Amino acid sequence: MKRKRAWAEPYKIKMIEHLHMTTPEERRRFIEEAGYNTFLLRSKDVYIDLLTDSGTSAMSDRQWAQIMLGDEAYAGSKDFLDMEAAVREYYGYQYVVPTHQGRAAEHLISKIMIKPGDFVPGNMYFTTTRLHQELAGGTFVDVIVDEAHDPESDFTFKGNINLQKLEELIIDKGPEKIPYVSMATTVNMAGGQPISMSNLRALRMLTSKYNIPIVHDMTRVAENAYMIQQYEEDYRHKTVAEIVREICDLTDMATMSAKKDALVNIGGFLAVNDYEVFEEARSLVVVYEGLHTYGGMAGRDMGALAVGIRESVSDEHIKARVGQVQYLGNKLLEAGIPIVHPIGTHGVFLNAKQFLPHIPQDQFPAQSLAAELYLDSGVRAMERGIVSAGRNKKTGEHNYPKLELVRLTIPRRVYTQSHMDVVADSVEAVYDKRENIGGLKMVFEPKYLRFFQARFEPVPVGWELVGNEELSYSK
Repeated sequence: MKRKRAWAEPYKIKMIEHLHMTTPEERRRFIEEAGYNTFLLRSKDVYIDLLTDSGTSAMSDRQWAQIMLGDEAYAGSKDFLDMEAAVREYYGYQYVVPTHQGRAAEHLISKIMIKPGDFVPGNMYFTTTRLHQELAGGTFVDVIVDEAHDPESDFTFKGNINLQKLEELIIDKGPEKIPYVSMATTVNMAGGQPISMSNLRALRMLTSKYNIPIVHDMTRVAENAYMIQQYEEDYRHKTVAEIVREICDLTDMATMSAKKDALVNIGGFLAVNDYEVFEEARSLVVVYEGLHTYGGMAGRDMGALAVGIRESVSDEHIKARVGQVQYLGNKLLEAGIPIVHPIGTHGVFLNAKQFLPHIPQDQFPAQSLAAELYLDSGVRAMERGIVSAGRNKKTGEHNYPKLELVRLTIPRRVYTQSHMDVVADSVEAVYDKRENIGGLKMVFEPKYLRFFQARFEPVPVGWELVGNEELSYSK
């Protein structure tokens, strides 16, 4: 029997950042001050920060060299030309509009493409994407495969689009009411789940039939390409870079938050092949972001982004990046912790409904679990459930998603395997005392994207609520 060999990251550590170790008493005070919302914690009070992988990656020595070489010319920066060339080489899109981050690109494409009354189908919503579509007058329609809503399903490609649902929507509403299909690689809200190349090819054929473009949310495209390489037979011998390019070639335009795959702390872009869309976006970016050759980014950050794109499609890098996520996920599975199956690419998602079955969804079990994890160890995670889902724009009632998750999001090239061991130990400790964990009631709710700023107060175990008022003890 062949012995399984250990593996290690394809880099060595050149600089460290000291972390503050808090006491349980301090963490109790900090989470209360933050209204039990991990987004409102101060980073200096966090030990291991798994809130997000957005803008939290460790840059390489080559990226830091570009920071020092940055061309900060207001117009025509060399760094913009380098970034544009990298996008064309590795992703294939012809025209590039830089933005300060991905949601700015979402804003531009929504404003350009969507008319009031339109319907935008996609493989599960993402918070900022859906909001921009709604603000432009559109309605998002989820056409992801049913397996994506089942956290216990082991279906490999939960990011796939249900083509029958999509075509039924097109026929029902009319192709003229579908400005584009919103396709993400990978699907964040489903647990970091990939779309298969075979599904994307079939999607391209269907959208071509009705002359509907595909807008690619390519935030984690390299991670998706790696999963295709691992699980689709025809792609076993292709490089991640080759698969990334093939994915992009099957789409018409893309929004990119470069703070994820592309390994920078700030930045993004809109990339398109349609010159008319490009011209409109290039005009609008001046209004909302900055000149069309910097779009809200510093020259040095565009230079670092150009290098990051090249590094992000390295097979060695992406194998280690996804491998660390798999390492944590497998430790939790071995301990019997309920997580989303299969393990995703950018984080491990705890199944809060199974973890805390005694807490009703309107008492925000995922939010409560994220707060409890911080209390236990100083590990910061984030809610992806009813709080993130927001309210129905017509009725004002909570949206009740099938998935009620806590995301343990792993930044790229930041933490060691020992950090992952600490996280796993903390999750196990919280699981052991899960019956003593109560829910939360929302005491402040902002108008948009409430998960960023909402505040909560504890509800004792066993209490029922009417609205936000404690009614009676139910046991």
